[in-house]
Amino acid sequence: MTIEFEPPKPIVQTQVVLKTVAEEMMRSKSRYFDEHEHEIPWDYIEFMHTAMRAMGVGSLAPKEKKESAEAPKEKRPPIAYQLLATQIEALSWGDVGMYLCTPGGGLGAAAVQAAGTPEQQEKFLARFSGEKPAFAAMCMTEAGAGSDTSAIRTRAVLDEKTNEWVLNGEKIFVTAGDKSLTPYEKLDKGFIVVWATIDPSAGRAGMRAFVVEAGTPGVKVVKLEHKMGIRVSDTATISLVDVRVPFDHILGSPTVEKTTTGFKGAMVTFDATRPLVAASGLGVARAALEFLKEKLTEHGITIRYGLPRQKLTNIEREVIECEIMLRAAWLMVLRAVWMADNKHPNALESSMSKVKAGDVCTKITQKVVELLGPLGYSREFLAEKWFRDAKITDIYEGTGQINRLVVARQILGYTGAELR
Repeated sequence: MTIEFEPPKPIVQTQVVLKTVAEEMMRSKSRYFDEHEHEIPWDYIEFMHTAMRAMGVGSLAPKEKKESAEAPKEKRPPIAYQLLATQIEALSWGDVGMYLCTPGGGLGAAAVQAAGTPEQQEKFLARFSGEKPAFAAMCMTEAGAGSDTSAIRTRAVLDEKTNEWVLNGEKIFVTAGDKSLTPYEKLDKGFIVVWATIDPSAGRAGMRAFVVEAGTPGVKVVKLEHKMGIRVSDTATISLVDVRVPFDHILGSPTVEKTTTGFKGAMVTFDATRPLVAASGLGVARAALEFLKEKLTEHGITIRYGLPRQKLTNIEREVIECEIMLRAAWLMVLRAVWMADNKHPNALESSMSKVKAGDVCTKITQKVVELLGPLGYSREFLAEKWFRDAKITDIYEGTGQINRLVVARQILGYTGAELR
């Protein structure tokens, strides 16, 4: 089986629709929401929820379609993750912070899909197709457990008398944590997926994921971060004090044996979502690069493709180099999502795409600010905002350093303990 580079018809149609959304609802409001941090873009949220319901989609998350008895026998290649990457890149071109406010499950839903049973997936993901928009978030990072997820100390203890899990701990840097937990009138009830340990001495073998519904006593948003970029997106600190959840809210098998199944569930989540984060960063890079080319054209500067490098001006070489980086990074994303669609293990390709995109979007947006001169550094253009927005691509969903370790371990055959 080979990768087709010609976009399938559903993806082309999606690009046309999302370009209009990105231009009219996102790009035009980028500066406003950047300067009014944490103000919720309700118009965008409600429009996207209505649009996704009309398309029969509960959230921007890939789902397997069941074959009907009357379905044609023609086998069509799976494109769910490829479609999702295209959607995310297009919306991030509009405004990456606002894209992170797209209603649906986000990382929370991805965790349920990766680690939950079919019954849990049906139960927890159904709400995203309801009358009101809803959000979910994944709670992984802690003050003492950032990149080393196996060091998590949020504790889950089984109360055998009530058959409930009791969670205690604190999670930081939770994307969409506020919208997932705060009872906003315009939103349906959301949830968070909390990664906790049932046995701190067991390390990774003790890790499990728990669904905590909004409104559960003891769970509270205690802080919203003020950030350099993606400022319209809320990033929360969440406290859990004697939070009781039903026994069957532990994702996957309810057994509590010391296996690494829970930790592997977390890693499978990242394998699926890291290429999507990469796609998001590349949407920002494309926005900046296209803007630069527009400004150069306005000043009578055109890029003379096809000439030998020594005959090009420095600006031409800089722009062409940025375009090469952008296209190379996008091809790596396509490979990773193609593997996800076709159910091939993609831990290596997922991390490689994330590393490449983290580097590329930072370099391209920085170069755009440089080539635009003082106006690139000013707030007259969005270039400086794209530069600030881009850096997060190299940080969340596993830092560039951690993903480089993942790549090295995959290639060299080392375990995490052997190569740190």
